[in-house]
Amino acid sequence: MEKYRLSFVQINLLNEKIAEVIFDKGVYISIEMMEEIETFFCTFFKTDFGVIVNKIYPYTYSLEAQLTMGSLIHMKSIASINYSKEGVANTEDIINKRSNDKLNVKQFNGLELGRQQALKWLQKELA
Repeated sequence: MEKYRLSFVQINLLNEKIAEVIFDKGVYISIEMMEEIETFFCTFFKTDFGVIVNKIYPYTYSLEAQLTMGSLIHMKSIASINYSKEGVANTEDIINKRSNDKLNVKQFNGLELGRQQALKWLQKELA
């Protein structure tokens, strides 16, 4: 596993097809931050890949960031690991806002081995 640090997020490259992102506590993710992450992904992934969004800490997204996330052509699946009811509600809100885009997003409970389940799901989706 390779670890990278941007000013507001830890990115772990778990293998050649899967990245895990862990946003810093309390960060407000702007569209510019989302673009920075997407640029990072484009540097490492030239073919289909998936992302684990591990919501260990609470944070929020701007509306613009919500409407652009997951739009990279090679990003095929997003696994969201939530540890609270608020995290689940935020993920559902984004899924609802982006329903026309038909993003391949699945939620997992972080308190019930969610990371392992998310990794297995992404590996199956990317096979």
